[in-house]
Amino acid sequence: MPIETENDDLVLISGASATGKSASLMNIANPEGVMYLNCESNKKLPFKSKFMEFTIVDPHQVYEAFEHAETLPEIHTIVIDTLTYLMDMFETQYVLTAANTQKAWGDYAQYFKRLMQQYVARSTKNVIVLAHTKQVMNEAEMVLETKVPVKGALNNNGIESYFSTVISCKKIPLNKLKDFDNELLTITEEEEMLGYKHVFQTRLTKDTVNERMRSSMGMWEVKETYIDNNAQLVLDRLHQFYS
Repeated sequence: MPIETENDDLVLISGASATGKSASLMNIANPEGVMYLNCESNKKLPFKSKFMEFTIVDPHQVYEAFEHAETLPEIHTIVIDTLTYLMDMFETQYVLTAANTQKAWGDYAQYFKRLMQQYVARSTKNVIVLAHTKQVMNEAEMVLETKVPVKGALNNNGIESYFSTVISCKKIPLNKLKDFDNELLTITEEEEMLGYKHVFQTRLTKDTVNERMRSSMGMWEVKETYIDNNAQLVLDRLHQFYS
């Protein structure tokens, strides 16, 4: 089924473990209006949350959550944490146990496409999707790429191709941030002591050309290549840019 609408308030926040993906949700405005879909075996958030939290134990519950959110005007944002574990859950429950494995892998791909093309695209809410990344060898070009791992036919284009905005979580030494001073980047006293900062990287650099960050042209200035790992800053920029 074709996409009938496109959700401009959609972002993929990706990164390796312990780079601040979940922590970046801490300063979302009006947290009571966040529907948080926990796909990681009820893993606790790294901060005290006022989110409307749901533990996902079957991938199809995510469809139900999007439908339910449309009946709740107080909900302004839906968070999937993480897409990586959600797709692993589908594989465990519906692929590895299937009598027809080939059909099951097709269902795996269709599950994700339906999620993005029907539920996310039609949603009237902000949608934040968190995902883990790993380094994989691109044998055609013989380079290491950093990407969100996915299996089956989805691996051809990659998960990132379904998002117009892809932000990367990084842990960066402070001396590498000195040329990127901007209003969205604040160095705290504690970070000065530690010598590093957890940040969002919004644009590619010469050192990260094989990663899959992306956004619409003109959304981020060069100085804003690194910003605070604060999901609200990204939502604010999306609203400002697309409005």
